[in-house]
Amino acid sequence: MEGKKEIVIKLQQDILLWQGLKPQAAAKEARVGLGEIEQAFPAGVFPKRAIHEFITVLPEDSAASDGFIAGLLAVLMQNGAACVWVSTARRLFPAALSLFNVEPERIIFMDVKTEKDVLWVTEEALKCEGLAAVVAELGSLSLIESRRLQLAVEESGVTGFILRKDASKAPSTVATARWRISPLPSDTLDGLPGLGFPRWQVELLKVRNGNPGSWVLEWAGDGFEEVKKVRGRSVWSEKLDRQIG
Repeated sequence: MEGKKEIVIKLQQDILLWQGLKPQAAAKEARVGLGEIEQAFPAGVFPKRAIHEFITVLPEDSAASDGFIAGLLAVLMQNGAACVWVSTARRLFPAALSLFNVEPERIIFMDVKTEKDVLWVTEEALKCEGLAAVVAELGSLSLIESRRLQLAVEESGVTGFILRKDASKAPSTVATARWRISPLPSDTLDGLPGLGFPRWQVELLKVRNGNPGSWVLEWAGDGFEEVKKVRGRSVWSEKLDRQIG
């Protein structure tokens, strides 16, 4: 049994290398703060040289995905690199990125007229090794188009995030990971007004050579935190209670 297990692990590592993903060499430096979710990826490493697809059919899902991606950008842009954000109708309020520790001036917003232009700018930007990531808002993405984007990131090492509205053709792309981020009510301290930390239902619908799953995450000011209930209340409520008391 041990011999078979070793063979399977070796085959998985070889497949990752053929697909342009490094299995374990950069495991520590590749951490993006997603906690247990990162164990769903091959070798427990968040794939950076890859296209991540976010299904955003509803406006609220788009807003939730923007926040989740911003949290990832806070880590990916730590080395001082910039990010390109492309769309035909920008929805994002740049100043809101500061909530997720992202400096808005380091995001290059490119507003174009057609989705064809979005695809062209996205592909060219993904070839720029000096960028940390490229975010593109699209209605749909074909198999051939997704292959071109994937080839670009494998060469440059830039991470690509695609926000797509059309979920019907999702299986036709070669995205390494497919996500659906939905907003959830925040948890506030008992008896205190205001809003709590942004909270999402994070669904990893597909991940190449990994394990899809579903989690509840909060952005807790300086990073992601998985929400676990303590006597019906979130762990973060318990932590804040101790800080105040």
